Amino acid sequence: MTIIQTRIPSPIDDIIIQGNHHGVSYVGFYPVIEYPETPFVKVEQPHILNCAAQLNDYFAGKRTTFAVTLATQGTAFQQAVWQALSTVPFGQTQSYADIANALSNPNAVRAVGAANGKNPISIIVPCHRIIGANGKLTGYAGGLERKQWLLEHEGIL
Repeated sequence: MTIIQTRIPSPIDDIIIQGNHHGVSYVGFYPVIEYPETPFVKVEQPHILNCAAQLNDYFAGKRTTFAVTLATQGTAFQQAVWQALSTVPFGQTQSYADIANALSNPNAVRAVGAANGKNPISIIVPCHRIIGANGKLTGYAGGLERKQWLLEHEGIL
């Protein structure tokens, strides 16, 4: 399967968007690239164009939700966690325990944290909105500085 990727600027570093004709499979910060051998191309792929436009609107303060076709790969548990993350509204945070409880599995807090860390669709699947039970910022694949910026952008911090 052919993976297409592009790179767009953002206020917190360039963002890589990768996908195929099924949907978007990766959104992350440059230079973290899921398929490093894939060259950057001028994108004509509709899913990637749509994702880029929505991210641009988000950073411009014009969008609080996303409608992007995703083609992520992960275990059934990871997919369930990513789906639960997608329900955390703009401008709000939840804890790993909140997500575990939403999945009717309150003992899965650490597993939720691990699945959250494997989220391949940053910002759109808002793992940055998940904080520690004590209210402190916890790990973020894009770095805590970016997480803090995203939360401030959403009016949380």
